[in-house]
Amino acid sequence: MKFFDLFTTDIAIDLGTANTLIIHNDKIVVDEPSIIAIDKKSNRVIAIGKQAMQMHEKTHDEIKTIRPLKEGVIADFHAAEMMLRGMIKLVDTGRRLFPPSLRMVICIPSGITEVEKRAVRDSAEHANAKEVYMIYEPIAAAIGSGIDIEQPIGNMVVDIGGGTTDIAVIALSGIVCDQSIRIAGDTFNRDILDYMRRQHNLLIGERSAERVKIEVGSALTELEDGPDDYEIRGRDLMTGIPKIIKISYSEVAFALDKSISKLEEAVLKALEISPPELSADIYERGIYLTGGGALLRGLDKRLALKTKLPIHVAEDPLRAVVRGTGAALKNLNHFKAVLMT
Repeated sequence: MKFFDLFTTDIAIDLGTANTLIIHNDKIVVDEPSIIAIDKKSNRVIAIGKQAMQMHEKTHDEIKTIRPLKEGVIADFHAAEMMLRGMIKLVDTGRRLFPPSLRMVICIPSGITEVEKRAVRDSAEHANAKEVYMIYEPIAAAIGSGIDIEQPIGNMVVDIGGGTTDIAVIALSGIVCDQSIRIAGDTFNRDILDYMRRQHNLLIGERSAERVKIEVGSALTELEDGPDDYEIRGRDLMTGIPKIIKISYSEVAFALDKSISKLEEAVLKALEISPPELSADIYERGIYLTGGGALLRGLDKRLALKTKLPIHVAEDPLRAVVRGTGAALKNLNHFKAVLMT
């Protein structure tokens, strides 16, 4: 161990639009929603993560909740920095006289611009990081799913996060071709919200829409073992009075249909632009689904019907990206080819 390493703490961060996960000492120590609550007068942070999410859409004039990331990238630089600082404080780095220097590996969407990359790096540096490495989400997802990315074999990964869906064909420690679309978990929430307004004259919030997606979300109108109908509370747009209605998974599948069709098109486009030799590998090995969106009921079956390929949902898809980021952090020299500084 080098002398410098005694004063350095290594952390791997999956800085997501919906959730932020942090790995320290091979353990996931932070798993919180990517949201922050701020006092408008003093600009002081009141809450981060789960506490801030409980306040979301329930605040008065003096408190505001901010989701610093939109569509996979930092939309509010100052809020992202404060959120990162707060999340890092939740990591128990042991008793030390001075705050440790941080060595970070952060994952980023594959379709990110140089300006957006710099925003991530700057936020990390302002949060006390001395060394910052970045890794593309599909590569981290592949590592976290147990795929050997160094082999001359093509693997296709579809990572459906909160803000973006990253589709990439990976071989020899690199992305051969990719598609990044801004249709993901947040889009599904908006689809449910709009459907409830149009179809049932019911106004619901973001959190309620997400609850519906988790409880009865589906990509197919017919499932072998579908969930029971779910009660949803909101405001009647005609009378202005709160009311409850029941919604079935078939209705949710209908609400999400357009967005899932666009996702299917992006997967087909990525397959279309893959080199023929890698296409042969994908035909044999299938497509790997990761990210929270992979948990949507029936999505794997729907993609299998569309592509005629086997679809594998990663074990614990929500954490595949952060596990891969943690593996890259643990073996920095081994994964140097896929890390950016």
